[in-house]
Amino acid sequence: MYQIITIERQYASGGNEIGRKLAEELGYELYDRNLLSMAAKELQIPSMYIEGLEETHAGGFLFNLSKTPLGGSAVGKEQSMSEKLFQAEKRIIESAAEQGGCVIVGRAAGYILKDREDCLNVFIHCGKEKRIERAIRREGIQAAGAEEALKKNDRRRSGFYNSVTKWEWGHPAFFELCLDSGKLGIDLCVKMLAGLARG
Repeated sequence: MYQIITIERQYASGGNEIGRKLAEELGYELYDRNLLSMAAKELQIPSMYIEGLEETHAGGFLFNLSKTPLGGSAVGKEQSMSEKLFQAEKRIIESAAEQGGCVIVGRAAGYILKDREDCLNVFIHCGKEKRIERAIRREGIQAAGAEEALKKNDRRRSGFYNSVTKWEWGHPAFFELCLDSGKLGIDLCVKMLAGLARG
């Protein structure tokens, strides 16, 4: 039985929806975008100041911009804000894993928890056309800019993942399971993962 399921995902592949439905199905805690507000609270910084740093890698513009310390924050100045954010999220992820019964979306959680045998590391991908359709329908992206939005967000996520893990984002060697949500559908992906979690 898997007490922890981590999900990395292509943009607009439905990975967040799969994570949410899976957590509901299993009665597990869900950690996704709420990790940001939890980390911000730990760092004693309003979350609006660090929203743009989520899953941003060391070579990114926002990452470098974040090296400018925020006035009045309770955070030291020896690391960039992106590094501090990742370290805070890492501590939260490790604490969640200790409690068990959780689904964690993004944030390189599978790498952070790579030594745990009760953790199932999953990558969700999908064909470009279905992702574009989903980006327009679910994310509110304009049709003209949808393909560029896919590239931009995937580049950001892969850059972050590769920089903090030294692994290759989406490579099957680093995931126990890779699922095509476009071919399988969201609900079947949830059903399969719930079955694996229950053993």
